[in-house]
Amino acid sequence: MTGDAKLLRKAQRYLDSARLLREAGDRDSAVSRTYYAAFYLAEILLDALGLSFSSHRAVISAFGQQFAKTGRVDARFHRLLISAFEKRQRADYLADAGLDDTEVAQLIADVESFASAARAWLQGPDSTRTSDR
Repeated sequence: MTGDAKLLRKAQRYLDSARLLREAGDRDSAVSRTYYAAFYLAEILLDALGLSFSSHRAVISAFGQQFAKTGRVDARFHRLLISAFEKRQRADYLADAGLDDTEVAQLIADVESFASAARAWLQGPDSTRTSDR
């Protein structure tokens, strides 16, 4: 199994965990796991273009440049990544992030859509894998 395949499995595992955490009433942890799933998906897609970055903001920015602006994936996924990052920051660092259950459920559903789109892009004819980290 390649590094990207392992990271894709990890992203799915984080989404599964997010669902369980939400059901247990731990919305903050659910948001954190959901964001990391989205972040890993963005890293996998960038890696498919031979690109790697050392910070979250750099990954988010490069994803916007390489995927949203070029139309490789729907631009809503870049907006989702930005929003998930902001929510994760609140969830991880504030005593009360103010996230309601409906908002968390929607975030999980949106990142699941992102995962489907990422898998489709990776398997599609436009995929130009240049590395196998």
